[in-house]
Amino acid sequence: MKSKKNWLRNDSVQALLCSLICVCIGIIIGYLVLLAIDPSGAGQAITAILKNWMNSSMANLRLKNLGSTLVNTAPLLLCSLSVLFAYKVGLFNIGASGQYCAGMTVALYAALAWHMNWVICMILAILAGAVVGAISGALKAYRNVSEVISGIMLNWIILYIANMVLSNVKESTSTYTLKMAQNAPQAILPTLGIDKLFNNFQYATIAIPLAIIVAILIWILLEKTKLGYELKATGLNKNAAKYAGMKENQNIILTMAISGALAGLAAACLYLTGITQWSTGTTSVPGMGFNGIAAAFLGGLSPIGSIISSYFIQHITLGGTSINLSVYPSQVADLMSAIIIYLCGFVAFFKLMLNKWLDKRESKGGK
Repeated sequence: MKSKKNWLRNDSVQALLCSLICVCIGIIIGYLVLLAIDPSGAGQAITAILKNWMNSSMANLRLKNLGSTLVNTAPLLLCSLSVLFAYKVGLFNIGASGQYCAGMTVALYAALAWHMNWVICMILAILAGAVVGAISGALKAYRNVSEVISGIMLNWIILYIANMVLSNVKESTSTYTLKMAQNAPQAILPTLGIDKLFNNFQYATIAIPLAIIVAILIWILLEKTKLGYELKATGLNKNAAKYAGMKENQNIILTMAISGALAGLAAACLYLTGITQWSTGTTSVPGMGFNGIAAAFLGGLSPIGSIISSYFIQHITLGGTSINLSVYPSQVADLMSAIIIYLCGFVAFFKLMLNKWLDKRESKGGK
């Protein structure tokens, strides 16, 4: 009789356990750093980081802070889906930041210069990200140029283009783009009553449920459709996919276009809320795309797992602003995130060690 498979052998369970290990180690190291700075308040500080919006004593303020966390989670989730989608098809979309930047540029310019409504601005942002992604895909498909190299180069090209284009719609006294609420209210995403769930937090818009819906759709596309199967098959073996009659070059371009579209949508879901402005003096590529890599791997390269990991990263990042800033730097939370991200690279090692432990346990007759 065939023995029942140990539930710890399940790949999804192992991915979850490895992610939890990364999180726990990151928190412990963060706590040790706080102890090194000032032991007397380290416990209170690490608690504040982990509690984030729950630190507030007033219920209405807790709701607003939760809303702020979710507003920042939505674009991170979409960026993680962008990275995840390409990775599932055998590509590494390190150009998500450039695609995100392209979506942001087109969305803001369409809103502030052309006075378009939010629907058109969002569609244009998606198309802009898709075009930038498709460029990397085309170079990979027809000239075998690594998508990593083309993605990195496009990141900086798009950044400088963004600064030049958005200089036409910036405030006269600063480097920041014009405020959406005063200059383009028609382009702000609707709340549909979502803001009332967070004590009338005006930036809580349809971006929050939209990001979750997109995550579910990406899971369906990858796991339940013929197109998803063909895309993954192309990524696993381009020549085999070609032999099977699949359009391998078109699939590569389509994959990067969809990946770029997700990153472009991420930018629209942040900047069209009006919660932040872009500075035309920015000299570094937006970190949201790179953080998406972390969220994707911490979530076990699962669209559903990315929902949880994206929220967690934003939760501790914003929680860093709740500590006593006169004693501890808020960057401690960023350090914790960075350590967790770094440890995600050892997920395969953690799985290997877990399987070895299971093999040893089973060889001794354990269950």
